[in-house]
Amino acid sequence: MVVFAIVLLAIAAYLLGSIPTGYLVARAVKGIDIREYGSGGTGATNVLRTVGKAAAIAVLLIDMVKGLSAVLLVRAAWPFLETTLAGSGLTADWQPWVMTLAALMALIGHSRSIWINFTGGKSAASGLGVLLGLAWPVALGAVVAFAATLAVSRIVSLSSIAAALVTIVLMVATGQPLAYGVLALLGGVYVILRHRSNIDRLLAGTEPRLGQSTSKP
Repeated sequence: MVVFAIVLLAIAAYLLGSIPTGYLVARAVKGIDIREYGSGGTGATNVLRTVGKAAAIAVLLIDMVKGLSAVLLVRAAWPFLETTLAGSGLTADWQPWVMTLAALMALIGHSRSIWINFTGGKSAASGLGVLLGLAWPVALGAVVAFAATLAVSRIVSLSSIAAALVTIVLMVATGQPLAYGVLALLGGVYVILRHRSNIDRLLAGTEPRLGQSTSKP
């Protein structure tokens, strides 16, 4: 029963994360498949370049809510699980690990959405939502790192990578549970790997800066 309940929460977290916000917004606003434009991602950055600022803000906020909701879902369900499954070995010590699992599933859902043939975005915005639900001081530090890097470089992908690295450091520095540290490490590596093409363009000096539009496939 414990395993079954945790699996259900993980599936729910994945489905929350897999809502293809950018794809749906681009379809609604411009009637296009956002995956065929710009970087091919469904995240707020590609929506900004291809569709516009208002659409990008909407995608950013909704993607953050997706990650936050996945974590809050576990937090809301936990008292019920502890009550109904008492004596099964489920204790409060397991809660951070189950929340970590839900967070990772939400990130995977965002970047590998079942609704759009397992494509998606790079999980940066959903990752911020996850952090807000787990440890808001770390989330605040990640936002500062992102904003500072963006102000200097005007490159969103570089700012996202910097935020992912800072998150790992802050999880340790602020004494968060081990499970959250593991999440920061795995999630940070995952976000960086999702930016492989961006890293190649950064090294080549061809990565677009904030404000450059992408209107062609």
